[in-house]
Amino acid sequence: VRAALGSETGGSVRQPASLCGIVGLKPTYGRISRYGLVAFSTSLDNIGVFGQTVKDAADILGVIAGRDEMDSTSADVPVPDYSASLEGDIAGKKIGVPRELFGEGLDDEVRDVVEQSIDNFRSLGAEIIDVELPYAKYGIAIYYIIATAEASSNLARYDGVRYGFRAEETAALRQMYFKTREEGFGAEVKRRIMLGTYVLSSGYYDAYYSKAQKVRTLVKRDYQTAFAACDAILTPTSPSVAFKLGAKSDDPLAMYLNDVYTVSANLAGAPAISIPSGLSSEGLPIGTQLIGNFWSEGLLLNLASRYEMEFPLNARPAVFAG
Repeated sequence: VRAALGSETGGSVRQPASLCGIVGLKPTYGRISRYGLVAFSTSLDNIGVFGQTVKDAADILGVIAGRDEMDSTSADVPVPDYSASLEGDIAGKKIGVPRELFGEGLDDEVRDVVEQSIDNFRSLGAEIIDVELPYAKYGIAIYYIIATAEASSNLARYDGVRYGFRAEETAALRQMYFKTREEGFGAEVKRRIMLGTYVLSSGYYDAYYSKAQKVRTLVKRDYQTAFAACDAILTPTSPSVAFKLGAKSDDPLAMYLNDVYTVSANLAGAPAISIPSGLSSEGLPIGTQLIGNFWSEGLLLNLASRYEMEFPLNARPAVFAG
């Protein structure tokens, strides 16, 4: 399999791609139709592309991008030839680095690999400049307010009457509702529904949801300011390499913090791509993320392709061999 599709709300394409040593592309919000996708967080959900190479991602994006009358959020913006953008020279392109995101919580090996990727882009002729994203540090907090609020609303329809799973052997309608949602949703989905219901409840809407939307606007403005000075922004994709299955299942906050580098692009609606950049001392993949201005998928694919061409990650992680 050369490529696959995935849904992404806060990094669910880019982060797994980073952890697995493949390419993960999240396009601009509205670039790909979401018709047929179960809505979780309507203002954040995207369809993304996994690819073994940048070309794989570009080829698939070129086929599925564009306006769809069945999805009112899909944008009527011309779709360029993404595959043709892969070969262009990147000399002179300005890549911004928000140094405030390279501090506490970032694994040392991940930092070293991403710093090397910065040097690699510089060697390809790109100009590296410092940029600031001062409100990005609030990304996790506002993401988990907005996303859970929208999920609480969107998932209310799954009550066993018309959509999805229905519990059997129930004596009354209310019991059927209760058992359907109890049996049909996993523990993490229930946690997010409860949190979303809370932040939308009377007395807390203004304290949480309304304020989160205001800060979201500031996050978007941060990106607009940064892109006035650079063509793309470079960050780590994930703060760490892959952890063992179940290692953080008892600590939801630790799991949420793994999204620290990916959620802000979703909040802003900007496109982003994760590319394989190196391996840890244990042989686990590490990815670098490039974030672009709206509708600049072609530029991101160009930058990623040139990097992949000159600095291929040929070593297959030992843990994946077999």
